[in-house]
Amino acid sequence: MGNADYDHQYNPQRVEIPPPKPLLTAVKSSVRETFFPDDPFRQFKNQPASKKAVLGLQYFFTILEWAPRYNLGYLKSDLIAGITIASLAVPQGISYASLANVPPIVGIYGSFVPPIIYAIFGSSRDIAIGPVAVASLLLASILAKEVSPTDNPKLYFQMALTSGLFSGILQASLGFLRLGFVVDLLSHATILGFMGGAATTVILQQLKGVLGIKHFTHKSDVVNVLKAVFSQYHEWKWEPAVMGIGFLIFLLVTKYFGKKRPAFFWISALSPLFCVIVGSLMAYLTHAEKHHIGVIGHLKKGLNPVTVSDLTAVFNSRHLAVSIKAGFISGIIGLAEGIAVGRSFATVKNYHIDGNKEMIAFGLMNIIGSFFSCFLSAGPFSRSAVNFNAGCKTQVSNLVMAFIMMLTLLFMTPLFQYTPHVVLCSIIMMAMIGIMDVPAAIHLWKVDKIDCMICLGAFLGVSFGSVEIGLSIAVVISLLRLILFIARPRTLNLGNLPNTSTYRSIDQYTAAKNVPGVLILQIDSPIYFANSNYLRERISRWVYEEEDRIKSSGETSLQYIILDISTVGGIDTSGISMLEEVKRNLDRKSIQLVLANPRSEVIKKLDTSKYIETIGREWMFVTVGDAVEACKFLLHSSKPSPGEEKAKTPEDNV
Repeated sequence: MGNADYDHQYNPQRVEIPPPKPLLTAVKSSVRETFFPDDPFRQFKNQPASKKAVLGLQYFFTILEWAPRYNLGYLKSDLIAGITIASLAVPQGISYASLANVPPIVGIYGSFVPPIIYAIFGSSRDIAIGPVAVASLLLASILAKEVSPTDNPKLYFQMALTSGLFSGILQASLGFLRLGFVVDLLSHATILGFMGGAATTVILQQLKGVLGIKHFTHKSDVVNVLKAVFSQYHEWKWEPAVMGIGFLIFLLVTKYFGKKRPAFFWISALSPLFCVIVGSLMAYLTHAEKHHIGVIGHLKKGLNPVTVSDLTAVFNSRHLAVSIKAGFISGIIGLAEGIAVGRSFATVKNYHIDGNKEMIAFGLMNIIGSFFSCFLSAGPFSRSAVNFNAGCKTQVSNLVMAFIMMLTLLFMTPLFQYTPHVVLCSIIMMAMIGIMDVPAAIHLWKVDKIDCMICLGAFLGVSFGSVEIGLSIAVVISLLRLILFIARPRTLNLGNLPNTSTYRSIDQYTAAKNVPGVLILQIDSPIYFANSNYLRERISRWVYEEEDRIKSSGETSLQYIILDISTVGGIDTSGISMLEEVKRNLDRKSIQLVLANPRSEVIKKLDTSKYIETIGREWMFVTVGDAVEACKFLLHSSKPSPGEEKAKTPEDNV
């Protein structure tokens, strides 16, 4: 077949090498893609200076963005939502404060100052701010190892405040530096298992209050807690057990009813407050302490006291490192939960929340909150779900809750002094049962076994070890999976779908057929130092497996290997060295290497490294289809004899 025939029948588009970018432009582009993928500055383009100043203020103070658009039509919904979540905030706040081993009144403080700060800076319309159960457990489990909350309650409380401060510093720093991808290291499976393990330990710890046990372990793992429960069976009291189980059944029934009848969500939302009121009346009228039922006692009236001096006391002590550790761990968990909750509700209502703004808002509310007697606050799912179901429209629902909390602190705290501890235990147990998402874990097993292993590792680590162990196990397994994904990328054998020019994996598409004399491989990841040796060995294995298959079937000998690198987003010098070695190995076998659809960054590096000169520009194609057609054309136009050392190139026929 002559030159004219070749030009007429086959003239593919050649691979183009993009022009080089100046170093500064390339660095700016890389920084923008890493830290500013959402392009937050696009709204400032082509705007006058005054407008840019307004937009800048609105970016950081989101209240300036939504408040001017607020109308009275939203007020009714926000008032109802705010009053509803306020009714939940009091019993939840007192319960979670007891879980964190801080004074009960501190739980109410956390629903006053932080929601105001969040309403100013936060972008979610649905998150309801307040203390969270898992973060409370984290603080208790880490700080109690350093200082006993019963022997030295003042120092313990100061450390809890300091932890809240450093949680806020970490959260705000991640937001300002736009390092939100750090939180993404905690996958959905990790959070699911961690929450389940934490919920299990919290539920078991509440048996102390439900059974009226006086002497109990300070450890949080399942084995030690159960050992403490059954070794102190002689301290069990039936009165708190009956009251606790009764209230727990009531809470679970109302929650089930609220799920079945969404229009009556308020029944489930008000049930904790109802339990507190009824339990307090029962305790007052029956003199509960005479029946082995403890009450929380006096609650201090008044707004949040300033606690800057308490923070400085810890800064000047040897306990600062432990407080920082507790703050960082609980801060990451609170941030991950809060952002996940906000995004889930934003998706339902079809609006966008800025993850970096959320980090800044969470950080600032915890920093400022720590100055006013608040430990870590976030966006608990249970309270946020109530806010969502109550029909909230904007962040005003948080402001309404904060106003009601202010009235509670000023006038109503004495009403809660007779609240039985066992009622708080029931409220905590009900909340923890809601956190344990068993159907989601089963779904993980069905969809992704490794994700399920990560979830199970976190669950078992928290349940039978500690919070730190569970979190460490989950993160390590997640990182190992990421490393394995990078170090052992998939390589696919592609075949042609009949009557098309499409090439897909032979394993996935049974109808896909091999091209005689051609092996088509697709590399499904960037080529870096971590996987270059593996890819070299895997390509060699594909070659001899294909040669064995051809020998057994009597087909045309292997002449060409096409590497589809359309999914290779990047390559380093180790990867280029690997391609050079593959080329040399194939040359020894008289097999021609062909590259299809190299990406922009890859082709630039191949050009700079002179690899294109090594392989030949004529052996690079825009698509797999073009590469296959070129190989088939050469195979049919001039079949090489067994003694030939090298396949003909397209240029030989031109």
